[in-house]
Amino acid sequence: MIQLTPNSPHALQPSRAWWPFTRSRELESQLGLLADRAVRLEAQLKELDLRRKVIESEWSFWRNVLTAMPDPVLVTDSFDEVLLLNEPFQRLFGLTQEGVLRKPVDQAIPNAALVKAITGARATHTRGVRRLDLEVEVGGVTRMFRVGVTPIMSLPGGTSEGPTEECRGVIVTLHDLTAEREVAASKNDFVSSVSHELRTPLASIKAYVEMLIDGEAADDKTRRDFYDVISGEANRLSRLIDNILNISRIESGLVRVDLKPVNLDLIIRDALDVIVPQARQREIEVITQLSPAVHQIAADRDMIYQAVLNLLGNAVKYSPPGATITVSTAVDEAAGEVSATVADTGPGIPEKDLPHIFDKFFRSKANNQIAKGTGLGLAMVKHVVQAVHHGSITVESKVGQGSRFTFRLPVLK
Repeated sequence: MIQLTPNSPHALQPSRAWWPFTRSRELESQLGLLADRAVRLEAQLKELDLRRKVIESEWSFWRNVLTAMPDPVLVTDSFDEVLLLNEPFQRLFGLTQEGVLRKPVDQAIPNAALVKAITGARATHTRGVRRLDLEVEVGGVTRMFRVGVTPIMSLPGGTSEGPTEECRGVIVTLHDLTAEREVAASKNDFVSSVSHELRTPLASIKAYVEMLIDGEAADDKTRRDFYDVISGEANRLSRLIDNILNISRIESGLVRVDLKPVNLDLIIRDALDVIVPQARQREIEVITQLSPAVHQIAADRDMIYQAVLNLLGNAVKYSPPGATITVSTAVDEAAGEVSATVADTGPGIPEKDLPHIFDKFFRSKANNQIAKGTGLGLAMVKHVVQAVHHGSITVESKVGQGSRFTFRLPVLK
């Protein structure tokens, strides 16, 4: 029996021609597999790169949305760390984005009530907006905000009992209620003042009518006096209602404004024709110093006429006999304005009342006994000059030396 060993001359040896060919086929096959894998990897890389760009684009979009929002907004993550905050939020609390990002809210936000609301909302693991009112001091002024705290919930998976929710963070929005509260308070004050002003003449009319019914006016002269009081109070009530409606229409923008080129001096002269006879009856001298230059303004003639008439009427009403009222106009070429001034030598207005002199229903207590009024005349003048004609009005006054009202309107070019 012959034993074959690798070194035996009878052992089968691979052919030198067949071996390189076999190795080449194996290498080609492996190279083909590697090439296919490379193609698949390249396609996967392109898909991942596309997804990355889409995610970056969406992230940039929502970040821009957050930045563009006018209300302060803060976003935290599932660890109660600051994830995003826009510029209004930074300004409100004096923060910088670089200084608070990825920091715990209790270290980043200098407001304990807000921090408690954020951490409490995340810890509850329930949907729904939680709201609270928050006072924040800004520049020495306390402002009121309505805060909305919304947990960001997700459904990562579930158990045999059903899906489980997880809080991934919190969105915080702050809406400034300061202006709304001031408007609401102003409306309440307005309604209260209107009610009071309407009640006064109505009470007077009712009282005198009851006296007439009870026969307390025994003679014609007494009855005539009662009738005069009733008529005067009814006229006062009518003026009050007209002034309230006019101011309301101007404030709401419902009033029809007929702007035309007019000469302010001519309007003032027409108002003086009405006021001067009243001034003479009270022994008050009216001096006019109207500008010789003719400059036109774009104005609603009737409104400006009413504003001038109110200023002149107040000057006559509050000035004692022997006083002087000076009406003047001037043109400021550099500023492109024409001004009108009504100055009197009456009792003047206390300094503490000057900031409120144009407020609705405001009347200086120091001068209440001098003349009756509704407290709406100067408020209407201010609305006509500023809101309707985009001008300005100022007042200067000293007790015992008189008052000086000046309004300025743009010159028509």
